[in-house]
Amino acid sequence: MAFMISEDRGKTSDNPRHTNSWYAASAKDKRVRPALDGAIEADVCVVGAGFTGISAALELAERGYSVVVLEAERIGFGASGRNGGQIVNGCSRDLETIAGRYGRDKAVKLGAMSLEGGEIIRSRVAKYGIDCDLVHGGFFAAFTDKQIREMAHHKADWERYGHGGLEMVSKAEVGRYVKTDRYAGGMIDRLGGHIHPLNLVLGEAAAFESLGGRVFEASRVTGLDTGEKPVTRTERGSVKASYVLVCGNAYLSPQFPEISGRMMPVSSQVMATEPLDAALIESLLPANYCVEDANYILDYYRRTADNRLLYGGGIGYGGHDPSDLTGVIRPNMLKTFPQLKDVKIDYAWSGNFALTLTRIPHMGRLSDKVYFSHGDSGHGVTTTHLLGKILGEAVAGHAERFDIWSSLPNLPFPGGQTFRVPLTVLGAWWYGLRDRLGI
Repeated sequence: MAFMISEDRGKTSDNPRHTNSWYAASAKDKRVRPALDGAIEADVCVVGAGFTGISAALELAERGYSVVVLEAERIGFGASGRNGGQIVNGCSRDLETIAGRYGRDKAVKLGAMSLEGGEIIRSRVAKYGIDCDLVHGGFFAAFTDKQIREMAHHKADWERYGHGGLEMVSKAEVGRYVKTDRYAGGMIDRLGGHIHPLNLVLGEAAAFESLGGRVFEASRVTGLDTGEKPVTRTERGSVKASYVLVCGNAYLSPQFPEISGRMMPVSSQVMATEPLDAALIESLLPANYCVEDANYILDYYRRTADNRLLYGGGIGYGGHDPSDLTGVIRPNMLKTFPQLKDVKIDYAWSGNFALTLTRIPHMGRLSDKVYFSHGDSGHGVTTTHLLGKILGEAVAGHAERFDIWSSLPNLPFPGGQTFRVPLTVLGAWWYGLRDRLGI
């Protein structure tokens, strides 16, 4: 074979319980927090130490609340520490679709929040000095004239809601952002960008701890007693709190069937090359923007701070992974960058995100004192930060924005647990065929 693939899975042995990713290997903070041992009390108990949970916890700590976070594995163990690291604004469904489904008033209100997730990230990085390789700018790549027209329509729709950072890119201009012959044009988002997601959530967790917050790892929730003063139980302890925020997303404990029954875990695969020569990686992505294409099952990629190409794609409904991760992703990388045919792949990993039937995040209450948020449907980096903040606002007595999100209908997948995967795969096949045919 002309190429080399490293299958060394020992690279992250110094960061236990994390997946074998480049993120875990290059994490700035590898401290292991203790497990909960004994009964404690707090104002708020947060279940899940990913972006949603840590965002909510930090918001509440800044407001003066005593907060405890319970994490089944490690901070950022799930999608928050495994994703492509791209700051993409908005939801998985555009504002025009939201207006058609739920009315123009809802679209206007959600549109007013659509850029806030990225703003929260940039603000916290600056405020707390979080070292997470923040870079500004994103590029959406189009394969066909049809996709270009859809992007132009999307741009006009965004601009009606105040997003002025978008700019169409002709085929002749694609090379400013990505050196490939695959694309017919695209669109840049100057308010997008990319980060090292695990270092971001670890930095936010450290900021939360600096304000008196407590995070317990290896503390899987085994039960929740709802009531006026809910008690969240783990194998070795419990937290009595005035409020509980459930923020587990695709890695949520089966103790919460009311939530997990209305989402489906979906895996995506990512790999990272060996560090490339600086001149080579700069020639491939000269603006250092992150890139995602416009196909239904899309590819996404970017440069890392140590000059690797991080390339993701593929999809596994139900959270199922292919046996050969690099075999899924690498052929697409070589279609984009054939000049990398001899480059070694140092890391390959997967992670699950929570998909809802509507592709819109699902917020709500399990009781008067128990709130939840999940189902960011592939656009989680920004929406988790926004919705985590909104959870904190609701606990603090300002539930206006929470009520907007929780009023959106959320439906179970057709076919229930048994048939939701094959039916969704069938739909994905149809949309994938449309992409291949350019219709």
